[in-house]
Amino acid sequence: MKENIIQDKSFDFAVRIVNLYKYLTDVKKEFVLSKQVLRSGTSIGANIEESIGGRSDKEFLFKLEISYKEARETIYWLKLLKATDYISTNEFGSIFIEADEICRILAKIILTLKGK
Repeated sequence: MKENIIQDKSFDFAVRIVNLYKYLTDVKKEFVLSKQVLRSGTSIGANIEESIGGRSDKEFLFKLEISYKEARETIYWLKLLKATDYISTNEFGSIFIEADEICRILAKIILTLKGK
């Protein structure tokens, strides 16, 4: 099977998000923001998977655009979690870098597809 970098990165990121959710609910007893970051952070990869199974180029692009929007939303929730001291600057740093990288890759794919 051919390696798909964005597919792999979004899956690994979703695993980190699930673990963050478990930490926030078990340790920090935070149940609202954690649910938001869980939903958007795992939705990125789910929409990428849907895009791969898309029936047309238009559907493929549409699902990737949703993934991009979900990645941007996840960055928002991560920033809010940091600003409200639910996660430390250190905890925020590496997961933010991953989310930002996923956004950049998706943006590049979307721009390339729209240029065709």
